[in-house]
Amino acid sequence: MENKIHAILSELERTKENLLSLSDDIWLSIDHNNSKALDAGVEFKRKYNEKMMEFDRVATDLSTLIQKFTSVSLERPVENEIHARNDEANQRIIRELDKETPHSLSEDYRYKRPYGFVIQGKAYKDQVTWKRVYELVCQHLLVKNRRLMEQLPNNPDFESSRGNRSFAQDPGQLRSSMKITEKLYAEVNLSANSLRDNIRRLLKTFGILETEVIVYLREDRDALD
Repeated sequence: MENKIHAILSELERTKENLLSLSDDIWLSIDHNNSKALDAGVEFKRKYNEKMMEFDRVATDLSTLIQKFTSVSLERPVENEIHARNDEANQRIIRELDKETPHSLSEDYRYKRPYGFVIQGKAYKDQVTWKRVYELVCQHLLVKNRRLMEQLPNNPDFESSRGNRSFAQDPGQLRSSMKITEKLYAEVNLSANSLRDNIRRLLKTFGILETEVIVYLREDRDALD
């Protein structure tokens, strides 16, 4: 029963991520030099985004309700991932991940599922969603430099040309927020590639080379089973 519930919760999260990737695909397929096609695309994106916000709210509420009632968690507590592992256990996870196919942050992650990743020698495995990967990267950087992390809401590199922010002190300023600290929230209503792009911007801000992050995909692992 527990495995079935966890699988359903995971699939719900992946559905959200795939719908966001589909939106990116459709937008990129539009001929932006064709004014009629572009106008139709903008209208589509507006309606799609509205429906996605509704779906995200309902899906998140449903997931929270199921996890609370069944005591089946989609993910382990962040504290256990970040702090509770000794060096020996970390090296064991790295050795396990090294058997898989490594991927870089320059790749396309649409419709692909994460399994694990390594950042600056710190390894994480058994991940389910790109949102979770993003959360763990943010928490890793928070430990590295809390002051710099909490300044991100004021960093212009994390604000789009339309004024949409990737980080905010007030979760109400974001479409779908994820709590990093009491003073910092991250936007997570983003496709896999958008989360990847934000990770790349974060690495640049913190002076970390992209080569210090290695990603492992669940599809690669499944193919070996």
